This record gives sequence, structure tokens and C-alpha cells, in this order.
Amino acid sequence: MIDTLTLAADPGEIVPLGMLVVGIVWLIASYTSSIVKTKAREESRREIAAYVAEGTISPDDAVRLINAGRPAHEIGKSEKA
Repeated sequence: MIDTLTLAADPGEIVPLGMLVVGIVWLIASYTSSIVKTKAREESRREIAAYVAEGTISPDDAVRLINAGRPAHEIGKSEKA
């Protein structure tokens, strides 16, 4: 008989079901985190572009701000692609 609380016919099936739930929650959290980071990065780029457009900062300073915190091997990738 299937236990309605654990949805497992066998007590040995509880662990795999729990691992599946943890995996699904992890995937959702990872995906959500990625979306939030990308949105924040694009918003920052738009703000920096607005500052350049109004003349508050120079284009060279804008490039430095956009590339700040990125590893050196990643900086040229977006410009080449």
C-alpha cells in the first residue's frame, strides 16, 4: 500500500524521492539566481550608458566600470562574439 504522506510504496523509496525534490528546488533556485544577476547586470549597463550619453563620465571610464570584477580572460569574449 502506498503511504500518502511520503508517496512511496517502499520505505527505501523515500530517499530517492527526497533527493529528487531537493534537486528540483536547487534547479529552480539556480535559475532564479541567474535571472536576477543578469537583470541587475543589464540595468547597470543601461545606467552607465545613460551617464556616458549625458557626458557625466567618459566612455573609457564606462568600459572600466562594465569590466570591473570580471576575470581578464572574459573581458575580450563579449567584444569578439
